[in-house]
Amino acid sequence: MVEKIKKTKQKLRRSPSAFTILFVVIAIMAALTWVIPSGLYKTDDDGNRVAGSYQVVEKDRTVKEKKDGKEVEVDKHDRQGLWDVFVAPIKGMSEKLDVIVFVMVLGGFLGVTMKTGALDASLGALLRKLKGKEKWLIPILMVLFAIGGTTYGMQEETVAFYALIIPMMIAAGYNTMTGVMIIVLGAGTGVLGSTINPFSTGTAAATADVKLGNVMPIMSIILGLCLIAAIVFTMRYAAKVKAGKYKEDARYKPTVAALDMENIPKFTAARKVVMGVFAVTFVLMILSLIPWGSWNITFFTDVFNKVAELPVVGPVLGVLHTVPFGEWLFSEITTLFLISTIIITAIYYKEFKKEEVVPVNAFIDGVKDILPVALIIAVATGVSVIMANGEIQDTVIHWGESFLKGTSGSVVGALAYLFYLPMSFIVPSSSGLAAATMPVIAPIADLVGSSKEIMVAAFATASGLINMMAPTIASLMGGLALAGVSYRAWLRRSAPIMAVFAIISVAVIAVFGVLG
Repeated sequence: MVEKIKKTKQKLRRSPSAFTILFVVIAIMAALTWVIPSGLYKTDDDGNRVAGSYQVVEKDRTVKEKKDGKEVEVDKHDRQGLWDVFVAPIKGMSEKLDVIVFVMVLGGFLGVTMKTGALDASLGALLRKLKGKEKWLIPILMVLFAIGGTTYGMQEETVAFYALIIPMMIAAGYNTMTGVMIIVLGAGTGVLGSTINPFSTGTAAATADVKLGNVMPIMSIILGLCLIAAIVFTMRYAAKVKAGKYKEDARYKPTVAALDMENIPKFTAARKVVMGVFAVTFVLMILSLIPWGSWNITFFTDVFNKVAELPVVGPVLGVLHTVPFGEWLFSEITTLFLISTIIITAIYYKEFKKEEVVPVNAFIDGVKDILPVALIIAVATGVSVIMANGEIQDTVIHWGESFLKGTSGSVVGALAYLFYLPMSFIVPSSSGLAAATMPVIAPIADLVGSSKEIMVAAFATASGLINMMAPTIASLMGGLALAGVSYRAWLRRSAPIMAVFAIISVAVIAVFGVLG
């Protein structure tokens, strides 16, 4: 009887899966479309919402839409029902198809690389050299991730690094949660403290009609303070793990294979070449995603144009059918990983033959391992599908506009931060949220005697915080699935540092608000 009670308690304690959590969120959002009034702002010629132009609209109405170049009347129904709840992940899959295909090809790439033994051999060699100094990997990696976050909004791309970081942390004597903290808090603080990130502060500053350089002092201070806090927090957690604490976190099993330090394969010449291709692939991915044009750096565009103009080389390489570094999207980086997979297979082909490994099977097995992540991304996107179809976003923005208008300049930044927390949950895309809200929220700063830069900072920091916490963030949920860490466990472990991030952000924004 006692054993039965224990089993029942264990079942009650078991965390719900990511899929369960996301479907519950989708259902709640669908229910809100019945309760929250539908409304729309008027838009200007650039498609930006016009402050003060909000109007309530009927939930069921006839609207005019353009189809095949003609204006036709269609019935519009904003209330989202049961069918919409179940179809939302399907639509989410079509909306995020490029990301999902990237994740699947990435899985295949990692599957083939793992089969060569090159990753285990190189990580093993690195950890042996760092014997006793493994803890310094934490701040180094977190700073690198933060640089990616603050410069170009590195977020969905972090999914590619879990297979590298987590086995390394486990082999170093830590656990999967340590690896998650390094990636999520590292890149996350970078995004939270976006200095020149064109998808966060860049879009917000442009939409608010302020110079990005004027926002940088605020964001730089927030970035520095939050990154220091994140590194200290992660290193303290990691030290406690090594000391034998947080044993309950050891139950989380990642989908990526653990590194066996007792049986590290030899770092042969072939494996060194494979790791060279592996490293170059990630470097090229990072370089290709950085929006160089935003900072008037034309090197990659110039090289691309010169190669494209070559009579034979350009057409043979197919350069005319792609774009230069800085303009790459997921279809291009997916192609990069596919090409690298083929190159690694060619390099290691003789060894594969000896070991009777079929590269195609290794690729497919890698895709299978990462498939749950692809499905989580689709379901997470379903939340924003429901919100968009329910047309309640403008209503929530209008509530925020009305609330902030009645405040004073010294506190409007802090209150704008509070407004952007739920808004970032509703609209997970930082650039989408900036474009949707800044034309309405930024002018309020002038009305209450504050500055638009404060509003941009409030948006960026609140959005960055939610990006590390919300189940609607596909990269977070996908990363947790790869790490085998439950969403509830992540919230429980990260809650203290999230509170610190919020305090730092609000304090810095408030100080700049008082100083004017």
